[in-house]
Amino acid sequence: MKLYGNQLNFKKKVSYESKKNSEKISILNIKLLHQIFDTINISLLVLIFTLFFLSFDSQRKWSNTYKTLSKTRAINNNLIDYISKIEEFYISELESLNIYRKTKPQDLIYLDKNIEEKESLFKKNLSSFIKGFSDSKYQRGY
Repeated sequence: MKLYGNQLNFKKKVSYESKKNSEKISILNIKLLHQIFDTINISLLVLIFTLFFLSFDSQRKWSNTYKTLSKTRAINNNLIDYISKIEEFYISELESLNIYRKTKPQDLIYLDKNIEEKESLFKKNLSSFIKGFSDSKYQRGY
C-alpha cells in the first residue's frame, strides 16, 4: 500500500491471462453482434428487393387491366350511343304511326292525266332554224 496524502490506495493486481481472456470474450461478443446485424441487414435488403419486384409486377398487371377497362368503357359508350339512336328511331316510327291513317278510296283524289306531246328532234331543230332566220340571227353577206 502506498500512502497518497490522507488516502489509502489499494492497487488491484490483475493477471495478464485474465485480461487476455476478457478481451477474447469481448472480441467474440463484438463479432457475434456484427454477424447478427449483418444478417438482419441482408435479410432486410432481400425483403426490400422482393417487395419492390412484386410491386413492380403488380403495377404492370394493373396497367394492363386499366388499359383493357378503358377500351371496354369506350366500346360501351359507343354501344350506348348506337342504342340511343336506335331507340330514337323506333320512338319516331311509333309516333308516326299515330299521325298517319289508312286511306280509303273515298279519300283519294283522281287527276286527269295530261297528255304530253312529244316533239321530234327534226321538227324542233327546224323550228329553231326558222326562228333564227326571222330574228336575223343567220344573215347572208355583210
